[in-house]
Amino acid sequence: MKQEDHDLVLQACGASSLHVGAKIQSLWSGYGELLRLRLRGCERPSVVVKHVKFPSEAEHPGGWNTERSHRRKVRSYQVETHWYQNYATNSRCRIPACLAACSHGDEMLIVLEDLDVAGFDQRRRTNIKDKEIRACLSWLAHFHALFLGVAPDGLWPVGTYWHLETRPDELEAVDDLQLKAVAGDIDRILSGCRFKTIVHGDAKLANFCFKRSGTDVAAVDFQYVGGGCGMKDVVYLLEDCLEGRECEDRVPGLLDFYFSELKLDVKKDVDFAALEKEWREMFAFAWTDFHRFLLGWMPGHWKINQYSKQLTKEVLHKLKL
Repeated sequence: MKQEDHDLVLQACGASSLHVGAKIQSLWSGYGELLRLRLRGCERPSVVVKHVKFPSEAEHPGGWNTERSHRRKVRSYQVETHWYQNYATNSRCRIPACLAACSHGDEMLIVLEDLDVAGFDQRRRTNIKDKEIRACLSWLAHFHALFLGVAPDGLWPVGTYWHLETRPDELEAVDDLQLKAVAGDIDRILSGCRFKTIVHGDAKLANFCFKRSGTDVAAVDFQYVGGGCGMKDVVYLLEDCLEGRECEDRVPGLLDFYFSELKLDVKKDVDFAALEKEWREMFAFAWTDFHRFLLGWMPGHWKINQYSKQLTKEVLHKLKL
């Protein structure tokens, strides 16, 4: 660590000394790393540092190493820093507290509460259980309710990393000419929702940290947080947790659960019946929107399945009508 980063952490935490512990993981495309720092002389035994360093040559599993891609990533870390410094949630949609942040040159540093210390030390990437999916859906529902009608100031105007306006190269690569032709219409329908909230924007399973019970969860990674329809987060989570053959049987019940949780926290002056009706109508459009991205980004991806193809077919039919 640079001396100024070292001093920033000590000052923010009131610690007398620190040492770098385990590397948690590298950031996407080689843009830095997540580190755990061990502290002495303060109440916190450790913090997690997101250290961003823009590479001279980025790596990408799909080969999308373009200047546009680089600019999008740089902006995403600026957005995430702004999010942590200016927005707060509550215990029903827990996130790590931001203790400090700084940037200099091609580097950025975000010092975060260590969720492991708070008991959220479980990462569920395989063998996901129903209670864990429901815990994540509950988190999303309370998050969407909390920010319903809130303008995404300083965030992405339209959240999610696959938002059409930021992905023209991937759209150009789509072979499905019918879907390609109406991609703009689908985007406008989603963006034209009457009921808007702030979406997490990357609500995959890997970005949720669980307590041992599997029913308490916190979320991390807010690079693509921004405005939009809550169904975008819900669709992305379900696609990440369920295989194609499971979707037809399990999605309806999980969607019902999400709306039951959303209703608990939505303010009384909101017409919840109208909100639920609109967002249920947006469900297939949100799924098709992500399907469009995958077809251009990685057409052999496992998330491209019969269920997503059927929803896309239904959306295309609706647009014709």
